[in-house]
Amino acid sequence: MVSCATAIVAHLSPAKSNQPPAGTQIIGLTPHVGADSIEGNFESDLAAIAVMDWVMRYDQPFDAVIQAGYGEHGREGLQELLDVPVVDITDADASTAMFLGHAHSVVTTLDRTVPLIEDRLKLSGLWDRCASVRASGLAVLELEQDPERALFAIVQHAGARRQGRSHLPGLRRHGRAGRTDPTAHRRAGGGRRDSSGDHR
Repeated sequence: MVSCATAIVAHLSPAKSNQPPAGTQIIGLTPHVGADSIEGNFESDLAAIAVMDWVMRYDQPFDAVIQAGYGEHGREGLQELLDVPVVDITDADASTAMFLGHAHSVVTTLDRTVPLIEDRLKLSGLWDRCASVRASGLAVLELEQDPERALFAIVQHAGARRQGRSHLPGLRRHGRAGRTDPTAHRRAGGGRRDSSGDHR
């Protein structure tokens, strides 16, 4: 797991009560650079570069990368660099929601993060099943500092409807700079490609 903040690695790493299956190991990595929180394209680009660099520096084999950055940049770059699956949680969230209801909505942080999420869903072909992307008005660090206020904002938006369609609420809630947080699963062999595209 790669994050620009150790708090995110600790939060997203599995608890003892929710360990992965035997033989699966989740590795947490933290780049040395990145913004304290990601509220737009500038911070997202910085985080994407840091995460790609740190994943490529990781010298052990792994099975997959889970990019835990909702609506953020970097997935396509990682897919070019690696020969293992790269899953963005924006796509995973939307795909899972489609198994549970006709459409879903996202409650995010500030207004300026809405276009990032919309663009990610459109790029992934998942936009048609998104009822809305709504801003709570809370910055990322505010969500961490006041969880009860964050919960109130989610509940406030969760019952909303757009064009008469019911939908399932989803929450874009990320900690510091780590909204681009890949999770690397170790395996017996595999990982990066060299400049020619060959596996190494």
